[in-house]
Amino acid sequence: MKTLQAYRFALDLTPAEERDVLGHAGAARVAHNWALARVKAVMDQRTAERTYGIADEQLTPTLSWSLPALRKAWNAVKEQVAPWWREYSKEAYNTGLDALACGLKSWSDSRNGKRRGRPVGFPRFKSRRRSAPSVRFTTGTIRVEPDRRHVVLPRLGRLKLHESARKLARRLGNGTARILSATVRRDGGRWHVAFCVEVERAERRPLRSESVIGVDVGIKHLAVLSTGEVISNPRHLSAAQQRLRHLARALSRKSGPDRRSGRRASGRWQRAADRLGRAHTRVRNLRRDGLHKLTTRLAREHATIVVEDLNVTGMLANRRLARHIADAGFAEIRRQLAYKTSWNGGRLIVADRWYPSSKTCSDCGTAKTKLALSERTYSCEACGLVMDRDHNAARNLAALTAEFDTAGSGPVAARGADQKTRIRGQAAMKREPGTAPADQTGTVPPQGETTDRVLTRAH
Repeated sequence: MKTLQAYRFALDLTPAEERDVLGHAGAARVAHNWALARVKAVMDQRTAERTYGIADEQLTPTLSWSLPALRKAWNAVKEQVAPWWREYSKEAYNTGLDALACGLKSWSDSRNGKRRGRPVGFPRFKSRRRSAPSVRFTTGTIRVEPDRRHVVLPRLGRLKLHESARKLARRLGNGTARILSATVRRDGGRWHVAFCVEVERAERRPLRSESVIGVDVGIKHLAVLSTGEVISNPRHLSAAQQRLRHLARALSRKSGPDRRSGRRASGRWQRAADRLGRAHTRVRNLRRDGLHKLTTRLAREHATIVVEDLNVTGMLANRRLARHIADAGFAEIRRQLAYKTSWNGGRLIVADRWYPSSKTCSDCGTAKTKLALSERTYSCEACGLVMDRDHNAARNLAALTAEFDTAGSGPVAARGADQKTRIRGQAAMKREPGTAPADQTGTVPPQGETTDRVLTRAH
């Protein structure tokens, strides 16, 4: 199975090497800003001409937004715009132009309804101080040295790695990987190189070929499995909150930049900003490491994993829980499980957003109309089941596998979901203990939950 995979390594650059990389990133920024200014000028000119009643066929000709067209226009004027262009690789300018072409296409598709998700704004000019410097290489000499401690990139030469690249070197040596591109980027005060690699992955099977597990994510516990296992929430951001406040307070007392007056930041302000950035980077790295270890273990051990389609954006509207929800990384857990299950020969089932997993009894199938967030123990009035709320939800998710196998594909438990739980009679809500939510006895599972589930699910 061929798939695209990224390998990211930290770099140890000398001052001269860092200046060279910054120069390449600056060249990419110059090309991006020049092309964006030209596109905006043409668009503004056409808008102004329309106000004068000029016919469309007589307007200023449009400028193509494709990468080849932008590259051709840049090559025609680079001697005047950037007479120093020979000092850097052509890939640096291609990096800026490619980013603009992708940004313009995303903006256009979003306006025309061809792109799902949030509306995409018009591309903005890149700032030397606010944007993260990066440059991407797709051609030329890109390789890992035999000592696995150095990489070679076009025009930048031989760069030292902070860590060993043995995992990537082994695949390259075996012929099961091919480097497509390399991106050098400064992130959190450190320089990293990320290789986009086409990998030939061997066919794998989960350790438990018939295992089905439901995963209920939350704030009190990061995840509760249908087996009863509880994964604690490390709360990395909350643990570092005191230090982050101290660093932010120290930063506010320094003389920072002012765009209105043109004042530049002082050296002390810059050092304080770097310290705050490194503290935030550490929190992010700790969170990323924990989520990768969790999702890798689940994907390798279990054949079928069932998760919920949570409305994370709606949950973040709750100002009391927004910081804790963002710190948990619900969307990242689902994203990682999506590709790791395919790598390990398993499958990921996504339950419908309005499936009442927390309100439904995992034993008899009775659904409650309301379940307060403060009720951490689920008590069923029909069969007398008393169980932890999250464990009950995870068991309901695991039971949806049978419905998914019947439906074939797509989100399960989505028939007629209208954001509200409706009780359809006690006879319709009962089933034999241990059976799936929808069986052959005439049981009709509740479809949907009340609209406050967006906040109730943030447990």
